[in-house]
Amino acid sequence: MNKKLFLFSSPHSPVSITRSLVLLHFIVFIWGFTGILGKEISFPSSQLVWWRVLIAAVSLLVFALVVKKSLRIEGKEFLQFAGVGLLTAAHWICFFMAIKVSNVSVALAVISTISFFMAFVSPIIRREKFLWHELLLGVIVVFGLGLIFKFEPKYTYGIVLALIAALLAAIFSSFNSQLVKKHEPAKIAFWEMATALLSVSIFLFFTGELNHELLTPSLRDLLMLLLLGVVCTAFAFVAAIEVMKVLSPFTCALAVNLEPVYTIALALLIYGESEYMSTQFYLGTLIILCTLFLEVWLKRKFGTVTGKD
Repeated sequence: MNKKLFLFSSPHSPVSITRSLVLLHFIVFIWGFTGILGKEISFPSSQLVWWRVLIAAVSLLVFALVVKKSLRIEGKEFLQFAGVGLLTAAHWICFFMAIKVSNVSVALAVISTISFFMAFVSPIIRREKFLWHELLLGVIVVFGLGLIFKFEPKYTYGIVLALIAALLAAIFSSFNSQLVKKHEPAKIAFWEMATALLSVSIFLFFTGELNHELLTPSLRDLLMLLLLGVVCTAFAFVAAIEVMKVLSPFTCALAVNLEPVYTIALALLIYGESEYMSTQFYLGTLIILCTLFLEVWLKRKFGTVTGKD
């Protein structure tokens, strides 16, 4: 990718690092805004995801044609991408459903447990040994979740859906960490979105949701779907990979952990009282977030997060 596209001068210059930091937090803010769009778009979660992956796949195809990147893959690779694409689609369906049956704050607080699931899933997929400090932090995360479950029982269905979404995200993220070693990010993203589109289309066909209403969104929904598919999905994915070429994994991980903070703050600002939760909910969320930041610090201390800015 042409680095001029993102205003990068040199990966070692102070200007490049500053601009990368600004772009990184903008990307995290965009990801945080995804939850708001999910609540605002009137489509059910499965139809919403269909539009998201359709727009993202088309955007990535246009991007590949413009910068002349090959998207050619072998049959075995297609099966790998299809598997991850299916997991990604299922993750998004559960995520948006969690938002619609509860609220943005609950869904984003619980989705933060991705790191907890990663501690168990990633070593299995990557065939590495378990890290004791990650397992210990996982116990603390469970305590934070327990507070949320106990004091917000009316959101139990949404919490369970968000937990499933977090588990699925941990699984496909672990697979992607392997795929990115062999393939270009744009190629990975395109084929995962394309196969996600195929899988969701099949699902909608059998449930009868692949209908006229799906193909005729209102102008308001269409504009928000374009924002979700082009900016929050296609652009954010490719831009995030570009940022990682300049900033250390440690810096990126710290910033990404701010996503639920941005989203909950946006939700409170936009929706007001409907997003207000109990004190115990925020305490549980704070415990989870502090655990995430502690995890990143421990990874750097024990040498599992490397690199310097």
